[in-house]
Amino acid sequence: MNTGRKQFSENLARVRKRIAAAARAAGRDPATIRLLPVTKTQPPEVLDWIRAEGLGAVGENRVQEALGKRGEAADRHGLRWELIGHLQSNKAALAVAHFDRIQSVDSLRLARRLDRLAAEEGRVLPVLLQVNTGGDPRKYGWSPEGLRADLEELLAMQALGVEGFMTIGPLEGGREAARPAFARLRALAVELREATGLPLAELSMGMSGDLEEAVAEGSTLVRIGSDLFGPRDP
Repeated sequence: MNTGRKQFSENLARVRKRIAAAARAAGRDPATIRLLPVTKTQPPEVLDWIRAEGLGAVGENRVQEALGKRGEAADRHGLRWELIGHLQSNKAALAVAHFDRIQSVDSLRLARRLDRLAAEEGRVLPVLLQVNTGGDPRKYGWSPEGLRADLEELLAMQALGVEGFMTIGPLEGGREAARPAFARLRALAVELREATGLPLAELSMGMSGDLEEAVAEGSTLVRIGSDLFGPRDP
C-alpha cells in the first residue's frame, strides 16, 4: 500500500526525529547519519518526492525494478542509485552499468565478477562488503572470519572501491538480536581499519524496525522503506 506525497513528508519528518534522538542518546552528531529511502515496490513518482525533500539517493533491492523506474523517469537521474539487495551473478553487468554503488557485495566470487565488469566499463565501482554478523543462515554475506581471509584480495581489486560494510539484522529476535549484530560489525570495522590503514568509513546498518540500535552502534547510513512509504504491497 503506497502512501501519498503529504504522508511521505510527515513520515520523513518522524524518521528524521528518530534518527536525531538516537544520535543524541549515543552522543553522536545526527549529521553523521544518512537516511537512504528504499523504494522497493514503490511507483516511480516517489522519486520526485525524494528529490523534493533533499534526499539525494535511493536504495533498490532488485536490479530489474530499478531499471524500470529509471526508464520511466528519464528526467530524475540526479538521484544516486544504490543496490541493497542480493545481486545474482547474471544481473551483475546491469548492476555495474546502472548503479552508483552496490552495498550488497556478499562473496569473493561476486566481487571478482564486479571488478572485471567495472574494469571493462572503465570505472571504479564503489561498493560495500556485506557481512552476516548475525549468523543468520538465511542471510547472505561473509562471516567475519571469512572476510578477514578475503580482505587482502578484495582491497587489491583495481576497479572496486571498498567504502565500508553493510549488514542486515537477523530475521528473528527483533531489536534484542539486531543490536549485537550491529555491534559486531562496528567492532570488525574498527579492527579492519586499524589493520589496513584505510578509512572504510561507511557502516550501512539499520532499517525501520531497528534504526535506534544501529545508530547506537555507529551506523552511518540507515535504509528506510516501510516507515517512509507505508507497508509494501504483497
